[in-house]
Amino acid sequence: MTDDPEPAAWAPPNREPTDWGPPSLIASDVDGTLLDRADTLTPRTRAVLERARAEGVELVLATGRPPRWIPQVADQLADSSAAVRYAVCANGAIVYDVLADEILHVEALETEVLRELAEAVAERLPGVGLAVERAATLADSGAGDAATAPFVATAGYQHAWLNPDHVEVNDEQIFAVPAVKMLVRDTSMTSRDMAHRLRPALGDLAEVTFSIDTGLVEISVPRVHKARGLAWLAEHTDVDARATIAFGDMPNDIEMLRWAGLGVAMGHGDPAATAVADQVAPSNAEDGLAQVLEHWF
Repeated sequence: MTDDPEPAAWAPPNREPTDWGPPSLIASDVDGTLLDRADTLTPRTRAVLERARAEGVELVLATGRPPRWIPQVADQLADSSAAVRYAVCANGAIVYDVLADEILHVEALETEVLRELAEAVAERLPGVGLAVERAATLADSGAGDAATAPFVATAGYQHAWLNPDHVEVNDEQIFAVPAVKMLVRDTSMTSRDMAHRLRPALGDLAEVTFSIDTGLVEISVPRVHKARGLAWLAEHTDVDARATIAFGDMPNDIEMLRWAGLGVAMGHGDPAATAVADQVAPSNAEDGLAQVLEHWF
């Protein structure tokens, strides 16, 4: 534990401590969940993850981020006993070996599907900006040319984050290479409203979700989400997912929260995430993930 002042220890509401646990695996969303508001892993969170790893329980990152954005998180534990081995990236479309910088599994939208999706998006949301994320490791993630760059966007695309790293291309080049997800951007709408308009139009053609509510929707292969990526990881590696605890805060975490043995939503999270969770933790600003894990470690 920490010597700093802290809230009362978290305990699962409406459950006796013996009802579930301890976890065999910790699966966590990154932004708004594992990291604090300064994108930092707090000392309290690091300490509890180290105690968990000492008992054979590891952290797997489950995020909308691509592999090239994982070091910003994993490096904060790289010198620790709790160093991250694996990450489920791009909302489940990529399973990534962090230590080897190797992509283990990809589920991508084919070029003809990307074209069909773009047409459907244009009908429901005319004038939006489009971008696509392609599978790439750190070694592959240089800007390069438009055909191979990991993240390309049309001229009308406005980046949703402060660290834009996309290559601007014409509309046709968006479809040149299979992509793990298509991003649709409209700063005049909420992501929720955009998703509501797009889901009926896309039907079974794609999975539609969002991780921030600032006019950005993420589209991937049907039924590809964080839970599917975690299930693949559990089946193909030595990760012990028999009793997984999962943490998340947004709609792109919903399937993972349902899949886990114990799904924990963050207290500040989107109502869609808190509605499906088994429990609701304090916010990331209050070390909510650490408070929950301190129940066992």
